[in-house]
Amino acid sequence: MMIKKLYLMLLAMLVLQTGYAQQYLFKFKDASELQRFFRWTPKRYPLISAHRGGPVDGFPENAIETFANSIKFHPTIIECDASLTKDSVLVMMHDDRLDRTSNGTGLLRDKTLSELATIRLKDNRGKLTSFQIPTLDAVLGWGRNKVIFTLDVKRGVPYKSIIDAIRRTRTESCSIVITYNANQAAEVHRLAPDLMISASIRSLSDLERLNQMGVPNDRIIAFVGTSAPDQSVYDALHARGIWCILGTMGNLDKSAVSQGDKLYTKLIENGADVLSSDRSMESGTELLFYADQHQLKSKHLTRTKR
Repeated sequence: MMIKKLYLMLLAMLVLQTGYAQQYLFKFKDASELQRFFRWTPKRYPLISAHRGGPVDGFPENAIETFANSIKFHPTIIECDASLTKDSVLVMMHDDRLDRTSNGTGLLRDKTLSELATIRLKDNRGKLTSFQIPTLDAVLGWGRNKVIFTLDVKRGVPYKSIIDAIRRTRTESCSIVITYNANQAAEVHRLAPDLMISASIRSLSDLERLNQMGVPNDRIIAFVGTSAPDQSVYDALHARGIWCILGTMGNLDKSAVSQGDKLYTKLIENGADVLSSDRSMESGTELLFYADQHQLKSKHLTRTKR
């Protein structure tokens, strides 16, 4: 425990030291390299998915500046939300309305991109920042050779428009499209058979349905829910080479607050490969320590210092 505390203290000092900056960067040559990275082995590098990009004080959800802040502290999958404006431009916004996360009001779908340009984002405490609502194209362009994205497609957004944005920005090598049922997963695979898909799988029968609809195992990352599944689910998915994302946002993150952040390590040891967390700083630091202790590495991950 003392070793871990010393490690965390040194990490914090390095990041906060004046004039020091770092980034944990992922780089994949093409979609095939991303697929091979996500072919499960017992030596896989466990990761944090920063829910809505990892908002913290001063950094609002779904902002490029927030994504850039997250990768200073730990290797990151950026989970973010794509919505459509009135003039059919894809922008980053979780809610239907602008009120909670910005100084704007009303429905996002009633605003044009030019109208959104005057709006500024608020952090989760309601503090106004200077950051704007970014377009999906700008986000994808920023993230190439930096992060892995899981793209949450909000209600009313055609999957084809998301895939078109990935093609425009040539970010097949870092993009995973989130789906919520087998029909959606099959549609994405039909439209873009080279892309990775996050699919909801809570039992082996869910995987069998995906396979029957033409979605192969080597394009799937399994979202297993927001509570830990039975061990047999992890074992069956791993046996087929499939990584598992466990959503800790909500009850599991709350449990980590009360029980200690070691809970995140236990979840990985029990079979999760990615933790989708609202506490990305705390969970990410925990898994970074875990990876270092177990000498887990990836040729696709580098840490830059400047």
